[in-house]
Amino acid sequence: MIIRYLIIGWLAYFSPIMVSAQDSIVHESIAAVSIDQLYNIILENHPIVKQAELLDDAARQEILYARGFFDPKIEMRYDAKEFKGSEYFNIWDNVLKVPVWFNTDLKVGYERNSGQFLNEGLTTPDDGLIYAGVSLPLGQGLFIDSRRATLRQAQLMTGIADAEVIKVINKVLLKANKDYWNWYWSYNNFELYTEALSLAQTRFKAIKSNVELGDYAPIDSVEAKIIVQTRSIERRQAFVDFINAGLILSNHLWNDEGSPVVLSENAYPVAPDSLWQYMGEDKLFALMDLARENHPELIKLNLKQQQLAIERRLNVENLKPVLNLNYNFLTEGTRSPLDRNGQFFSNDYKLGVEFSFPLFLRKERAKLQKTNIKILENNFDRLQTRREIVNEINTSFNEMQALFELMEEQARMVINYEDLLAAEVLNFQNGESSVFLINSRESKLIEARLKLMAFEVKYQKAKAVLYWAAGAPNLEL
Repeated sequence: MIIRYLIIGWLAYFSPIMVSAQDSIVHESIAAVSIDQLYNIILENHPIVKQAELLDDAARQEILYARGFFDPKIEMRYDAKEFKGSEYFNIWDNVLKVPVWFNTDLKVGYERNSGQFLNEGLTTPDDGLIYAGVSLPLGQGLFIDSRRATLRQAQLMTGIADAEVIKVINKVLLKANKDYWNWYWSYNNFELYTEALSLAQTRFKAIKSNVELGDYAPIDSVEAKIIVQTRSIERRQAFVDFINAGLILSNHLWNDEGSPVVLSENAYPVAPDSLWQYMGEDKLFALMDLARENHPELIKLNLKQQQLAIERRLNVENLKPVLNLNYNFLTEGTRSPLDRNGQFFSNDYKLGVEFSFPLFLRKERAKLQKTNIKILENNFDRLQTRREIVNEINTSFNEMQALFELMEEQARMVINYEDLLAAEVLNFQNGESSVFLINSRESKLIEARLKLMAFEVKYQKAKAVLYWAAGAPNLEL
């Protein structure tokens, strides 16, 4: 815009003067980098993103660990004693235990014992004794036990892990988004001062030529030279800011091999098509609905509530007395354990009952109350978190609305400053203005364009914060 209004006007006035040089870091091998390309690189290669993805694997291993409590188990026991030539006892017991879901252990085994001093209750036939049976809880553990509770809680951990992955990735993308738009601002700031310096150099050469011809006073060339020096300093500082912003953005860049990548000085940002996209209330309502249903923090708190409900149910179950019924039917080693004609309680069996009950239940009641307190705390946390999320979405949306209005107003100001500068150039051509006034108009135009660009950057950052506040995966709706 500056070149269009100023260089055309100046070259029309100083037609004998031709300009051929303009400093720039731009060349044909430049790689344009968009915000979407940056997101893709981060999602594919960023170590924190890869680390977050391990949470899913860890959650699946928790489920596998919990299922291990239901694994069948083979046990063997062998004890023997011989003293002064006498065999006191020789005990050999092998058993296969199969836990099932309803806190019942099925088992089948083979036992063979002998010896002069063997306990009569352990005596077995010469061929050994085959037994099979079941342990059935009739009191505590009938509806839920620690094995089932652990597995159910582990299954909920996968949902918590998924929510944590979204939370971690969104945090990385939000930081990268802010660094990208800082880099965007630094690049365009440098480009703007490059234009301004080129224009000042063109003006200085034109004025210097006219001073030599006697058309202008020498002081006019001094003032034009000062503007060139000022713009040169500003451009150098803008270049340093651009390089440093690129280095900061490089913190988010990694290649497929896990090595850090430094952003090239020849890379430059590309403005998206939605740089000025207006966001209406329909998008706000969609983000609100998304946050209520799928915000990572709310998902984690909801799943934690379900885990606590399982823990509370187990604690209530533990208030019951322990009452276990144990039954084993027996048969000699030469007979099949299934050859009983349905008469399991007629003969050849072993039956037992276990009962225990603490008189005060202090430990059990304390565990239940502690869980109740955790449930209340989690409920309060959910209420507060939900309120904070809604308010953060609203504040981010309000900021975006305000910034959009400011961008529109600032864009109109830029157009007005361009018109003022064009008019001042025309007045100068007619001998009704001065170099000082043109430089002043031009400086105001540069300030207005920088301010407009700052509003655009703030708008993009506010948009990312809005999507982050709503918990949108990968900051997208």
